[in-house]
Amino acid sequence: MRSRSLSSRKSVAFLLAGFTSCLALPGILDAAELRVGAAQIKITPPDGIPMAGYYNERGSEGVLDDLFARALVFEKDGTKAAMVTLDLITTSAPMVEATRKAVQEQTGIPTEHVLITASHTHTAPIITGRGPRDNVFGGGKDITRQYNATLPGLIAECVEQAQVRLAPAAISLGRATEKNLAFNRRFFLKDGSVAWNPRKLDPNIVEPAGPVDPEVLVLAVNDPKGKPLATLVNFALHPDTVGGSRISADYPGVMAGLVGAWRGGESVTLFANGACGNINHRDVNWEAPQKGPGEATRIGTILAASVFKAARELKPASGDQLRVAREVVKLPLPAITPEQVQKATAIMQEVISGEKKPAFLDQVDAFKVVDVEGRKGAPWEVEVQVITLGNEVAVVSLPGEIFVELGLDIKKLSPFKHTFIAELANGSIGYIPTKRAYGQGAYEVVSARCAAGSGEILVEAAARLLQKLKAAK
Repeated sequence: MRSRSLSSRKSVAFLLAGFTSCLALPGILDAAELRVGAAQIKITPPDGIPMAGYYNERGSEGVLDDLFARALVFEKDGTKAAMVTLDLITTSAPMVEATRKAVQEQTGIPTEHVLITASHTHTAPIITGRGPRDNVFGGGKDITRQYNATLPGLIAECVEQAQVRLAPAAISLGRATEKNLAFNRRFFLKDGSVAWNPRKLDPNIVEPAGPVDPEVLVLAVNDPKGKPLATLVNFALHPDTVGGSRISADYPGVMAGLVGAWRGGESVTLFANGACGNINHRDVNWEAPQKGPGEATRIGTILAASVFKAARELKPASGDQLRVAREVVKLPLPAITPEQVQKATAIMQEVISGEKKPAFLDQVDAFKVVDVEGRKGAPWEVEVQVITLGNEVAVVSLPGEIFVELGLDIKKLSPFKHTFIAELANGSIGYIPTKRAYGQGAYEVVSARCAAGSGEILVEAAARLLQKLKAAK
């Protein structure tokens, strides 16, 4: 049962739609050169399904707002590519493999031309196939397995619907800067250590241990007459604001609703989360509580306003080429000792039995160690994928919760003016910190299943692909 009152959000959306309807989004590309289709499909799970995001089991108790899969399909000169965004905690390798196979069978789009990314909402179901943590907290239950089994078919159906709607289209690009939503959640303390999510107004805080990425990127798709078809929004911010036990897309869902109301008609709004592994919404210098549906509404509304501001700056994109490239990269495992494995096994037993609740970081480390031990020394084989449109637009997919510094490095190295970063894409291995962060410790580093330097390997791979596609004729 949908329990959130949406009347205020709908009122704001109605006013925005009326006020901005006169804004004509500029078009590009001869309509005969590019075709685009967009679609969305509901993927809300049944009540009672175990939810992801935390180190405890919690079954869902109703729906705050629905979850969606949204798809964009591009076609140029017979080449097709699909981008899918999901209101889910993550993607898994098994889910992506099954989905890509279904997409190819139903649409003919090659598997390697399908990009699948998740928003990382923490009020969504567990995605299976990612390791013992999810199994311990409800991933092995029938309701979870059955839901996960339906996802590839639902996503493929969404892509198929988008392909059916392929039509001549024009794209425009814009950007805005939003400095009041995202905050680095790692801080240097007076004792020289680095803390993760310290309490608000903590007098021991010296300064943030890293930057943020305030860029809001917007790609607007219209038909040749200016009718809105789709909007792709890219921003780097952890969606963990709602909390509780009701299903919700978190702030990206609020933003999508407002932008969709503004754009109107059957326009589809997609959200790709940027590199936000160490970024969240908590302002430690603001004493106000920042949790719950109201906080998601606040953030989603401000982000939507940034999209509206970017609309004034939308410019036609140049070029008419659609290109796709991918590279499978091997990432090394962190070193673990037999003593760590023995300790982790004992902690896992405590968690499973419920007789004792281990300390949080001990639990985090235990699940990491068990995951790494299970690989028997085999490095992670992960995918970096790039889709480009013309000479200005690139979408880079990365396989985990990427530290913001790595995303910023890719943008600096990219020869494309507008470089969208989509994390948690095409299967995720969890946190991927910078090499520098490994020496500082704290939650993300304790949790990381890959060794120091892995993030920089991904940056190098992304840079190679971007240069390759820029040079292609």
